[in-house]
Amino acid sequence: MNWDNKDKDPWGGKNDASDFDDLIKKFSAFIGGKDKSSRKKPGNGGGMKIPTTRIFLYGFFIFLIVYASQCVYQLDASERAVILRFGKFYEEQQEGLNYRLAGIDERYIENVSLTRRYTQTNSMLTKDENIVDVTVSAQYRISNLKDFVLNVKDPEGSLRLAIESALRHVVGDNTLEQTLTVGRENIAQEVQGRLQQILDNYETGLVVQQVNIEKTDPPAAVKDAFDDVVAAREDKEKLQNEAERYALTIVPEARGQAQARIRNAEGYLLEVIANAEGEVGRFTQLLEEYEKAPTVTRDRMYIDAMQAVLSNTTKVMVDIDSGNNLMLFPLDQIIQNSTRDSGLTKRNGDDNE
Repeated sequence: MNWDNKDKDPWGGKNDASDFDDLIKKFSAFIGGKDKSSRKKPGNGGGMKIPTTRIFLYGFFIFLIVYASQCVYQLDASERAVILRFGKFYEEQQEGLNYRLAGIDERYIENVSLTRRYTQTNSMLTKDENIVDVTVSAQYRISNLKDFVLNVKDPEGSLRLAIESALRHVVGDNTLEQTLTVGRENIAQEVQGRLQQILDNYETGLVVQQVNIEKTDPPAAVKDAFDDVVAAREDKEKLQNEAERYALTIVPEARGQAQARIRNAEGYLLEVIANAEGEVGRFTQLLEEYEKAPTVTRDRMYIDAMQAVLSNTTKVMVDIDSGNNLMLFPLDQIIQNSTRDSGLTKRNGDDNE
């Protein structure tokens, strides 16, 4: 496609390179008119003018561009900036594109979402006048950038001193055993609360997220002796636990045996009473029968007693008035006892196999 008017651009304007020069001239006229140094040189009629004004304006525009590039800057999502103008707080700038006066404003940029960590080890005096080496670590971040920049000259140095102060105060309220064993968690919580209170009082702009007691050790000079004490304490606890475990085992067993013996005694008591009552009842019945027929009852009792005695022996002696005693062998009893004994022997042999 051809353009009808070559002196104009495609948008209908003139394509004249002198537009910028005209703009420069207008600006020059606005700031003071023509430069007197642009006069003709003597003896050179109709000679070239020296373009000092144009050079100055070009330099001025370049300076403005460079200066503007130094004034505009970008902040990330986790960054904040504090601007001081002539040494006085001006504003706190958030994330995104921001502006400052370069050479006039002072800028302090910090990452406010970054969690920082500090660890230190100090020798502390406990409540019971013992010395212990405590290693403590603190995690913190910037909560108020203005206070962090303006209120304290060295906020992180103040944090270190505050940690030591809070730790000495808390450890001084605890014994050596508490510091070395079960009291470490409580000490960490108390140190965190006291540390945050100190930082807030000085308005450092820092917030403590967590405090941990990493390690607690006795001084190196007495460490061996302390290890022996710890070992003895552990042995003591071990023996106590074993004794308690044995007590928990033997006491219920002894109580069970006592209850079993009590039950057996009660059963034996009932058995003896029942047997006695039975014997009394039987004697009462015999007495009644004896009173009815004394001779018959007496003979019956004698025969029953002799049967009970002689049934358990294999030999019987018979007393004869006119001669020697006669020994009788009850063969039926002997055979019956032999059969019974052989059966018992065979049963025992089977059980042993």
